[in-house]
Amino acid sequence: MSPDDSTRQLIDDELQILSALLPLAGQRIVELGCGAAQLSRALLARHADSCVTALEVDQRQHAKNLATPQAGLEFVAAGAQAIPSPDASFDLALMLKSLHHVPVPLLAKALGEVARVLRPGGHLYVSEPVYGGAFNQVIRIFNDEGVVRAAAQAALDEALHSGAWAQVAERHFDMPVRFRDFGDFEQRMMRPTFSDHCIDEDKLAATRAAFEPHMGPDGARFTRPMHVRLLRLQA
Repeated sequence: MSPDDSTRQLIDDELQILSALLPLAGQRIVELGCGAAQLSRALLARHADSCVTALEVDQRQHAKNLATPQAGLEFVAAGAQAIPSPDASFDLALMLKSLHHVPVPLLAKALGEVARVLRPGGHLYVSEPVYGGAFNQVIRIFNDEGVVRAAAQAALDEALHSGAWAQVAERHFDMPVRFRDFGDFEQRMMRPTFSDHCIDEDKLAATRAAFEPHMGPDGARFTRPMHVRLLRLQA
């Protein structure tokens, strides 16, 4: 169960959570569904002796990533269900708001791939949005992720039941999300490059109506409840 609103920390930088759970110096890391790889970039800025292989299936985002290289960071066009790396290549795997984007029939395969490329005793850090809160109430009008988010958590539970993994930590926190105006929200959330939400005039109008009450003098501010699970691959 998620803690209530009064007990969750407001965390803007998720690297704060990750670094409190694991040593990050000198690590071989794979990030699956990296997006712009913001956390991995920040991690490498602090730990130059680590290296990150960042996978992304969105070709447009992958091209942007390749255009902004960084020492220690390798970008690969691939998905979690088929990681193009040898066995036991990594100490840590990161899935940041990405596990629920894996097609449901491929979730078990993806977690099996993570187990394959991690060394025994390596860790899988999974951070997923909680299906709840005011921000989710707006998002679900055009992109209801209730089923896929539940499936992602169920896949983790099944992986634990298999005995291949042990859960070693769990955290809940709130992440602030800010938008200048509805146009900013529409571009970032409703029309991402990696997915077509089939936005029509009715969806656009309904979403705007739900969004506008959250606008203030400096834009719209939300908090997104997050759930972190840290799993260790059994030796």
